[in-house]
Amino acid sequence: MKTVDQIKFLGKKALVRVDFNVPLDANYHITDDNRITAALPTIKKILNDGGAVILMSHLGRPKDGPTEKYSLKHVVAHLSDLLGQQVQFADDCIGPQAIEKAKALAPGEVLLLENLRFYKEEEKGDKEFAQKLAALGDVYVNDAFGTAHRAHASTAVIAQFFPEAKCAGYLLAAEVNNAEKVLNNAERPFTAIMGGAKVSDKIELIEQLMGKVDNLIIGGGMAYTFAKAQGGKIGKSLVEEDKLDLANDILAKAKARNINILLPTDSIIADAFSNEANTEIAQNDNIKDGWMGLDIGPDSIKAFSKVVESSKTILWNGPMGVFEMEKFEQGTKAIAEAVVRATKNGAFSLIGGGDSAAAVAKFNFTNDVSYVSTGGGALLEYMEGKELPGVKAINE
Repeated sequence: MKTVDQIKFLGKKALVRVDFNVPLDANYHITDDNRITAALPTIKKILNDGGAVILMSHLGRPKDGPTEKYSLKHVVAHLSDLLGQQVQFADDCIGPQAIEKAKALAPGEVLLLENLRFYKEEEKGDKEFAQKLAALGDVYVNDAFGTAHRAHASTAVIAQFFPEAKCAGYLLAAEVNNAEKVLNNAERPFTAIMGGAKVSDKIELIEQLMGKVDNLIIGGGMAYTFAKAQGGKIGKSLVEEDKLDLANDILAKAKARNINILLPTDSIIADAFSNEANTEIAQNDNIKDGWMGLDIGPDSIKAFSKVVESSKTILWNGPMGVFEMEKFEQGTKAIAEAVVRATKNGAFSLIGGGDSAAAVAKFNFTNDVSYVSTGGGALLEYMEGKELPGVKAINE
């Protein structure tokens, strides 16, 4: 994959697709700037080469054109602070002002365009809209892994207007390289930890990993579908009734392939979905009526941690319980600690974006694992063996 290292940006205007889809509070202050800091190395490389940078991104899901709440102008001050220079802003991503500001941009300067999704054409992958964006720069750089699985105008369609002058930014390249490392060059034993609510969300990933992993750990809400499939009593726990056969299928396939599949043996159960609920420890296959499992229990933590700590490659996608509530965070935290210990002992650990990344951040372990993906959905699709439009467009 061609990256920014293969291009000399001196005197060039680089049109860079970034993922500045960051959370804002009620006063439009950024509450988590990870996605912005992740794009800085690419921006700085272009500026250090003597190029100018035109940044384009989306923010949120605006329904009806321009909305104050989703304006990227709220990002300008913080981005300027991080770069140590004033970032210019165009209050439209196409049109006269964008054209004028892009034209006047001098080497070493940065311009941020307004939210791409203020135009319906962005998500529709409209070719004319992509062409208008393309006219603003000389080189196209995609550094937005979080949206690489979408065939949008700015993530995939635009690349055709830069047949020679297109490449991946450092973040996109790192995401792909780390995913490849886990998928195709994993050191053994290789353990995948799957959590989250639904088996249906992870089935394609589980199928893809079946031929590759030594251990498959299943926790979170989806574990109760497995428990019920095996005849267990799960009370009011989350279950996908239509996926019971599928759960048994997965267990049979794992057995046939000699994959060590670990399901929780015990749970922290509660009489309500609340931090104030009454809790008890119960066997996973014997949960009282009216009660629900909201975290893995102490025996499961012990068994899961032991396997994680003896692994050389770890992929973690999805929490072990409702970690957002203090009462039910222990399982997720303990597994995070086991991943950190394994990493310290030389394992390669890839944290799969989304809730797993949020959990690792909550417990301050982001810098203690090998790599935290910035793209939950995109990483999932890449791991499932799907071709990402944003990556394909750069490679073509």
